Amino acid sequence: MSSENKPKLVIVLGPTAVGKSRLGIEVARRIGAEIVNADSLQVYKYLDIGTAKPNEADREGIPHHLVDIVNPDEEYNAGIYTKTARPLIAELHRKSAKIIVVGGTYLYVRVLLHGIVEKIPADREIRHQLRRLKSVFGIVYLYEKLKSLDPDSAYRIHRNDYVRIERALEAYYLTGEKMSQLQEKHGFKENEYDVLKIGLSAEREVLRKRIDERVNKMMEEGLPDEVKKLRRMGFGRDLKPMQSIGYKQMNQYLDGEITLERALELIKRDTKRLAKRQMTWLRQDKDIHWYQLPEDRDRLMKEVETFYGVES
Repeated sequence: MSSENKPKLVIVLGPTAVGKSRLGIEVARRIGAEIVNADSLQVYKYLDIGTAKPNEADREGIPHHLVDIVNPDEEYNAGIYTKTARPLIAELHRKSAKIIVVGGTYLYVRVLLHGIVEKIPADREIRHQLRRLKSVFGIVYLYEKLKSLDPDSAYRIHRNDYVRIERALEAYYLTGEKMSQLQEKHGFKENEYDVLKIGLSAEREVLRKRIDERVNKMMEEGLPDEVKKLRRMGFGRDLKPMQSIGYKQMNQYLDGEITLERALELIKRDTKRLAKRQMTWLRQDKDIHWYQLPEDRDRLMKEVETFYGVES
């Protein structure tokens, strides 16, 4: 496929709380684009405050896709995302729509562009949960779990080889596909998109302050009440999205395990740690064009307009 015929994608990346959603909406309004979500938590219905999901007023007039598409107890992962996003982008391209992908989850962007390949990035949260299960139930429990999910991999892995058992389970929970299947894949042969990656960054102390302000705002907007409502609807604390930052700590607070003040401290701490890890991953992507706002706004907008051939 020639570059002229490839769908053009502007992809907005950056650490949490840096302002990706706000920028995506601003760019979309300026050039008349539609937004495709690439945040693994904003796909869930009812998780609004804790995911910093743009509200209806912010989204007004800007089509947003892949937001609020599954219930919190439904399975969703990178494998499902790419099967959903790629046909959607093809349809938007057929309509000659300009497309802005706003990426809170770098893995989703990688899978969208390059397919699911054998080298799946590590996920610390999944590994932590697997190791907790190992400490409680033993390695045999995890091996039997692997046998039920991916018997081909289990057949090739010794029941005492915890490292490989963990890796195979991690790959499955991240992508929704068996490691034995992933090993047979090599990604998409050709990049099917013409891509401009926009990265938003901020000085360390500036970002830390924004994170504190965002978490305080979440509390003011009613994060504890949002989690109470989710629980009343039957969405328990063991669900994957309810284990994410913000929801996990609110559940601990509501169950009397920690104080509200401590929950607030933990949310801020864990969000800052997440932002640091995100920047480590993103800095390895040499295709990202980095900007800081507000000082680089005009230069950023000019690059997007040039990419899409839009006159300012």
